[in-house]
Amino acid sequence: MKNLIGSVAVGVGTGVPTARAARGPSLVPWPAKVREFFPQVLGTAVGCGLVIGSRVSGLRGAKALAAGVSVAGLGLAGFFVAKGKLGEIEAENSEIDACFADPPSDMHLSGSPHSAVDYTLLGREGARFINSVTTREHAQQIGIKRTHDPIRVFVSVANADSISSRVSLAMSELIRNKAFDREYLLIEAPAGSGYANSTPVDVLELLSGGDCATVSVSYGLLPSFLSLPKVRVAGQTQLELHNAIDHELIGRRNKGKHVPKIILYGESLGARIQQFAIPLGSSDLDKYSIFRALWVGTPGGRISDTFHRLCAGESVSVDRPEQIPADASYRVWFLEHDADPVVRFRPDLAWAQPTWLDPDLPRGRNIPQEMTWNFGVTWATLLVDTMFATNVTPGEFESLGHDYRADLGAVATAAFGFSGSISSEQAASLEILLRKIEMTRAQMLAKSQL
Repeated sequence: MKNLIGSVAVGVGTGVPTARAARGPSLVPWPAKVREFFPQVLGTAVGCGLVIGSRVSGLRGAKALAAGVSVAGLGLAGFFVAKGKLGEIEAENSEIDACFADPPSDMHLSGSPHSAVDYTLLGREGARFINSVTTREHAQQIGIKRTHDPIRVFVSVANADSISSRVSLAMSELIRNKAFDREYLLIEAPAGSGYANSTPVDVLELLSGGDCATVSVSYGLLPSFLSLPKVRVAGQTQLELHNAIDHELIGRRNKGKHVPKIILYGESLGARIQQFAIPLGSSDLDKYSIFRALWVGTPGGRISDTFHRLCAGESVSVDRPEQIPADASYRVWFLEHDADPVVRFRPDLAWAQPTWLDPDLPRGRNIPQEMTWNFGVTWATLLVDTMFATNVTPGEFESLGHDYRADLGAVATAAFGFSGSISSEQAASLEILLRKIEMTRAQMLAKSQL
């Protein structure tokens, strides 16, 4: 009893100052109610978690607090999963928007009458991606002649019942469309829900004159933060896709046939799973004959740190377009905002001060000067930050948090090797067009939901 009373006293004594520290700034804006209640909730959670951690594990001091934070964090995660009604989320993401109810007629798109991919099973994100293909009119608006109709291949997790069969279906689509005769083949790793960002693909389609193909194979229907248990399955999907494409390229080279330049693109969890498939970094990029790679907002942690080091000899990391180097010949590009909580969040934030919050070092862009590291609090603050890191308004491009839309036009242009082939006027027109395309798509979706 005496030990229990002591544990409770320590929990309360720790919870109160924790609540005070939790009133500090965050990396991205929060809703007012979250900002109001976060200090109280965190203080209570850490205090209670500390009691549980110390009683269950027999730990004391910093280790007990770390255990308490972990207990509180696991409880919070369990709450979200329990309340998430996973089946309902998957069902919702399986539905195709009313504005995209009819399959595309373009033979170069998965789900068309010419395709073996069942359009009705593409899911919400797959249908959006396929129907977002750029047009000849789009190319004309930036003064580029379209020579080909772009190819977009998307295979949903529902289109086949195994990784191998989904990859096989994707390959048959690429071969049907003669994608390996194109100048570029982009492999995009989707996020957990199947979301494949169309913007970098738009850039490639527009700047290549349409002489390109893009392929994306999905592995689930849940948001990324609920798809973490599927990282290995997702990585295996990417690995099998890389191997299948490489096998085709080897066969074509042996026959003296043209092979496309291979480009990799992954965003957020998509970046992580694509890197999972090429764990040796530059060595694996050589193995698969990768021309260029662009990874955006890769989740932070030791795995990410290691991968950066493995690509260090031929990579560049930028926070914004102004940092694009004059020599844009790097093979590997990392676009990561200084203040992206998805990039900055990692377990050891709970007990170790990161260099980006070192008071003696210059702050990165959008990192509040008054933000300080506090034991356990900074970890919890960034956890909440990740939940609001992509609160975006269609057409309003902001280079903030986990929203990279304002940066992708210029960075993808450089990363894909087009910096020297377009004028400053065309680059400016491209930025305007990308915003216009998104606004048009957003308006279509809004109308279909009425």
